[in-house]
Amino acid sequence: MPGENVRTGWFFRDTGPPNDNSYYENMTRCVFQAGLSWQLISDRWPNFKEAFKDFNIEEVSKFDEDDIGRLLQDSGIIRNRAKIESAIINAMVFSEIKEEYGSFRDFMDNLDTSENYKHVKKELSKRFERMGPKTSMIFLYSIGENIKHEG
Repeated sequence: MPGENVRTGWFFRDTGPPNDNSYYENMTRCVFQAGLSWQLISDRWPNFKEAFKDFNIEEVSKFDEDDIGRLLQDSGIIRNRAKIESAIINAMVFSEIKEEYGSFRDFMDNLDTSENYKHVKKELSKRFERMGPKTSMIFLYSIGENIKHEG
């Protein structure tokens, strides 16, 4: 969309993501964003949506080595094996969380958000691939959590 702020056009600041697939999409975007320009990811995001089956957790969690090979050949996305594999593993984790808690939102509601989400960031880092403190912070902000920027 012309004139859209590529840094915040995909952030859910007032409403929060509508479903688990949307949470998963934002997490995947934060993982691929790490170390790259916001504009690059924004420009390629429609290709990511197609390559990752519109971020359908059930479908992506079943991706196999053939799918990884297909994605590594897809010039429309970022062809980083570690990030691609993490997206698949994270889809599996989302499935486990859905089974355990009912939804990702219910999982989040059970976490301690004190100390500027310190414990949430640790839990995300422990459960999900490539979700370090900074990536977790951006993810939490992008899904509408009341996290404060750490200078």
